[in-house]
Amino acid sequence: MQVLSLILSVFLWISVPELEGTPDANIGPVVSALESGSSSDLARFFDSSISMNVNGQQGEYSKNQAEIVLRDFFKKHPSRGFALVFQNENPGSLSTYVGEYSSSQGKFQVFIKVSQNASDFRIYSLDFVKS
Repeated sequence: MQVLSLILSVFLWISVPELEGTPDANIGPVVSALESGSSSDLARFFDSSISMNVNGQQGEYSKNQAEIVLRDFFKKHPSRGFALVFQNENPGSLSTYVGEYSSSQGKFQVFIKVSQNASDFRIYSLDFVKS
C-alpha cells in the first residue's frame, strides 16, 4: 500500500509542473475580457460558430452574431468582476472552465468550453446563467 502511495505521489509530482503556465497562456486573456466586459476582446477567441446561452437567449451563433449578443449583455449587465472557480484543462483536447461574473444586477455562473492544441485556443460553447 505504501509503495502504491509513493508511486502515485511521484507521478503527481512529476506531472504537475507540465501543466503550470497553461491556464495563463490560454485562458488569461479570456478572463481579462470577461472582467472588463469586452465583447470584442472575448470574440477573438470564438470558434467560427459558437453555442451560447446568455441569460436565457440561447442558440448557435456565428462569431460576429455572438459578439453582438454579448455586447448587448455587457451593456445591460456591466462587469463588476469575474473569477474562475473551476478549470478542467486537457491540453491538445477539450477543456472546461467555470467562473462567476458579477454585475450590479446580480451574479452569473459562466461555463466556457474550449478546444485547444499547442497553437490554437477556441471557445465553442459559452453560457451565462443567473445565480
